[in-house]
Amino acid sequence: MTYLNMTYLKFSLGIFLILAASRFVPHPPNFTSLLALSFYVPAFLGIRYLPALIIAFILTDFFIGFHSLLLFTWGSVLIIGYISKYFRSNIKLRLFGTLFGCIIFYLISNFGVWLSGSYGYSLIGLIDCYYMAIPFFGYTLLSTFLYSILIESLFKITNLNFSKI
Repeated sequence: MTYLNMTYLKFSLGIFLILAASRFVPHPPNFTSLLALSFYVPAFLGIRYLPALIIAFILTDFFIGFHSLLLFTWGSVLIIGYISKYFRSNIKLRLFGTLFGCIIFYLISNFGVWLSGSYGYSLIGLIDCYYMAIPFFGYTLLSTFLYSILIESLFKITNLNFSKI
């Protein structure tokens, strides 16, 4: 196996372990590393690592349980991963990008909740759906920023050059 394949495999396993650890330990709703990883993995390692992230997400969902919103959650992760390249030039832009990613996830996943019929198919139902999701959004923001700060710190401390990976 070549060096690049081994590196890809090692990073993919690391992505899975970090995501699984944050999803399997008891935590408040939506308090995981998912959105920070969705943003930083493609931003730092490149889009070629996005499949590893999605596979890790699918595997952890297999154990947690599949649900009717998978296309909305997995889809938002893909969108966040693809847009991350536009925010990677400096730390302020990356932190803004993670905020933007949280908003994308909030809008897409809760639109899926509304489409499921839980709040009725009306404008009032759509507004209620987004309103009722605000506490979950708070946890999403908090966890994403905490994990982002951790990733940024590790990046700064180790001074890794991800462009060679």
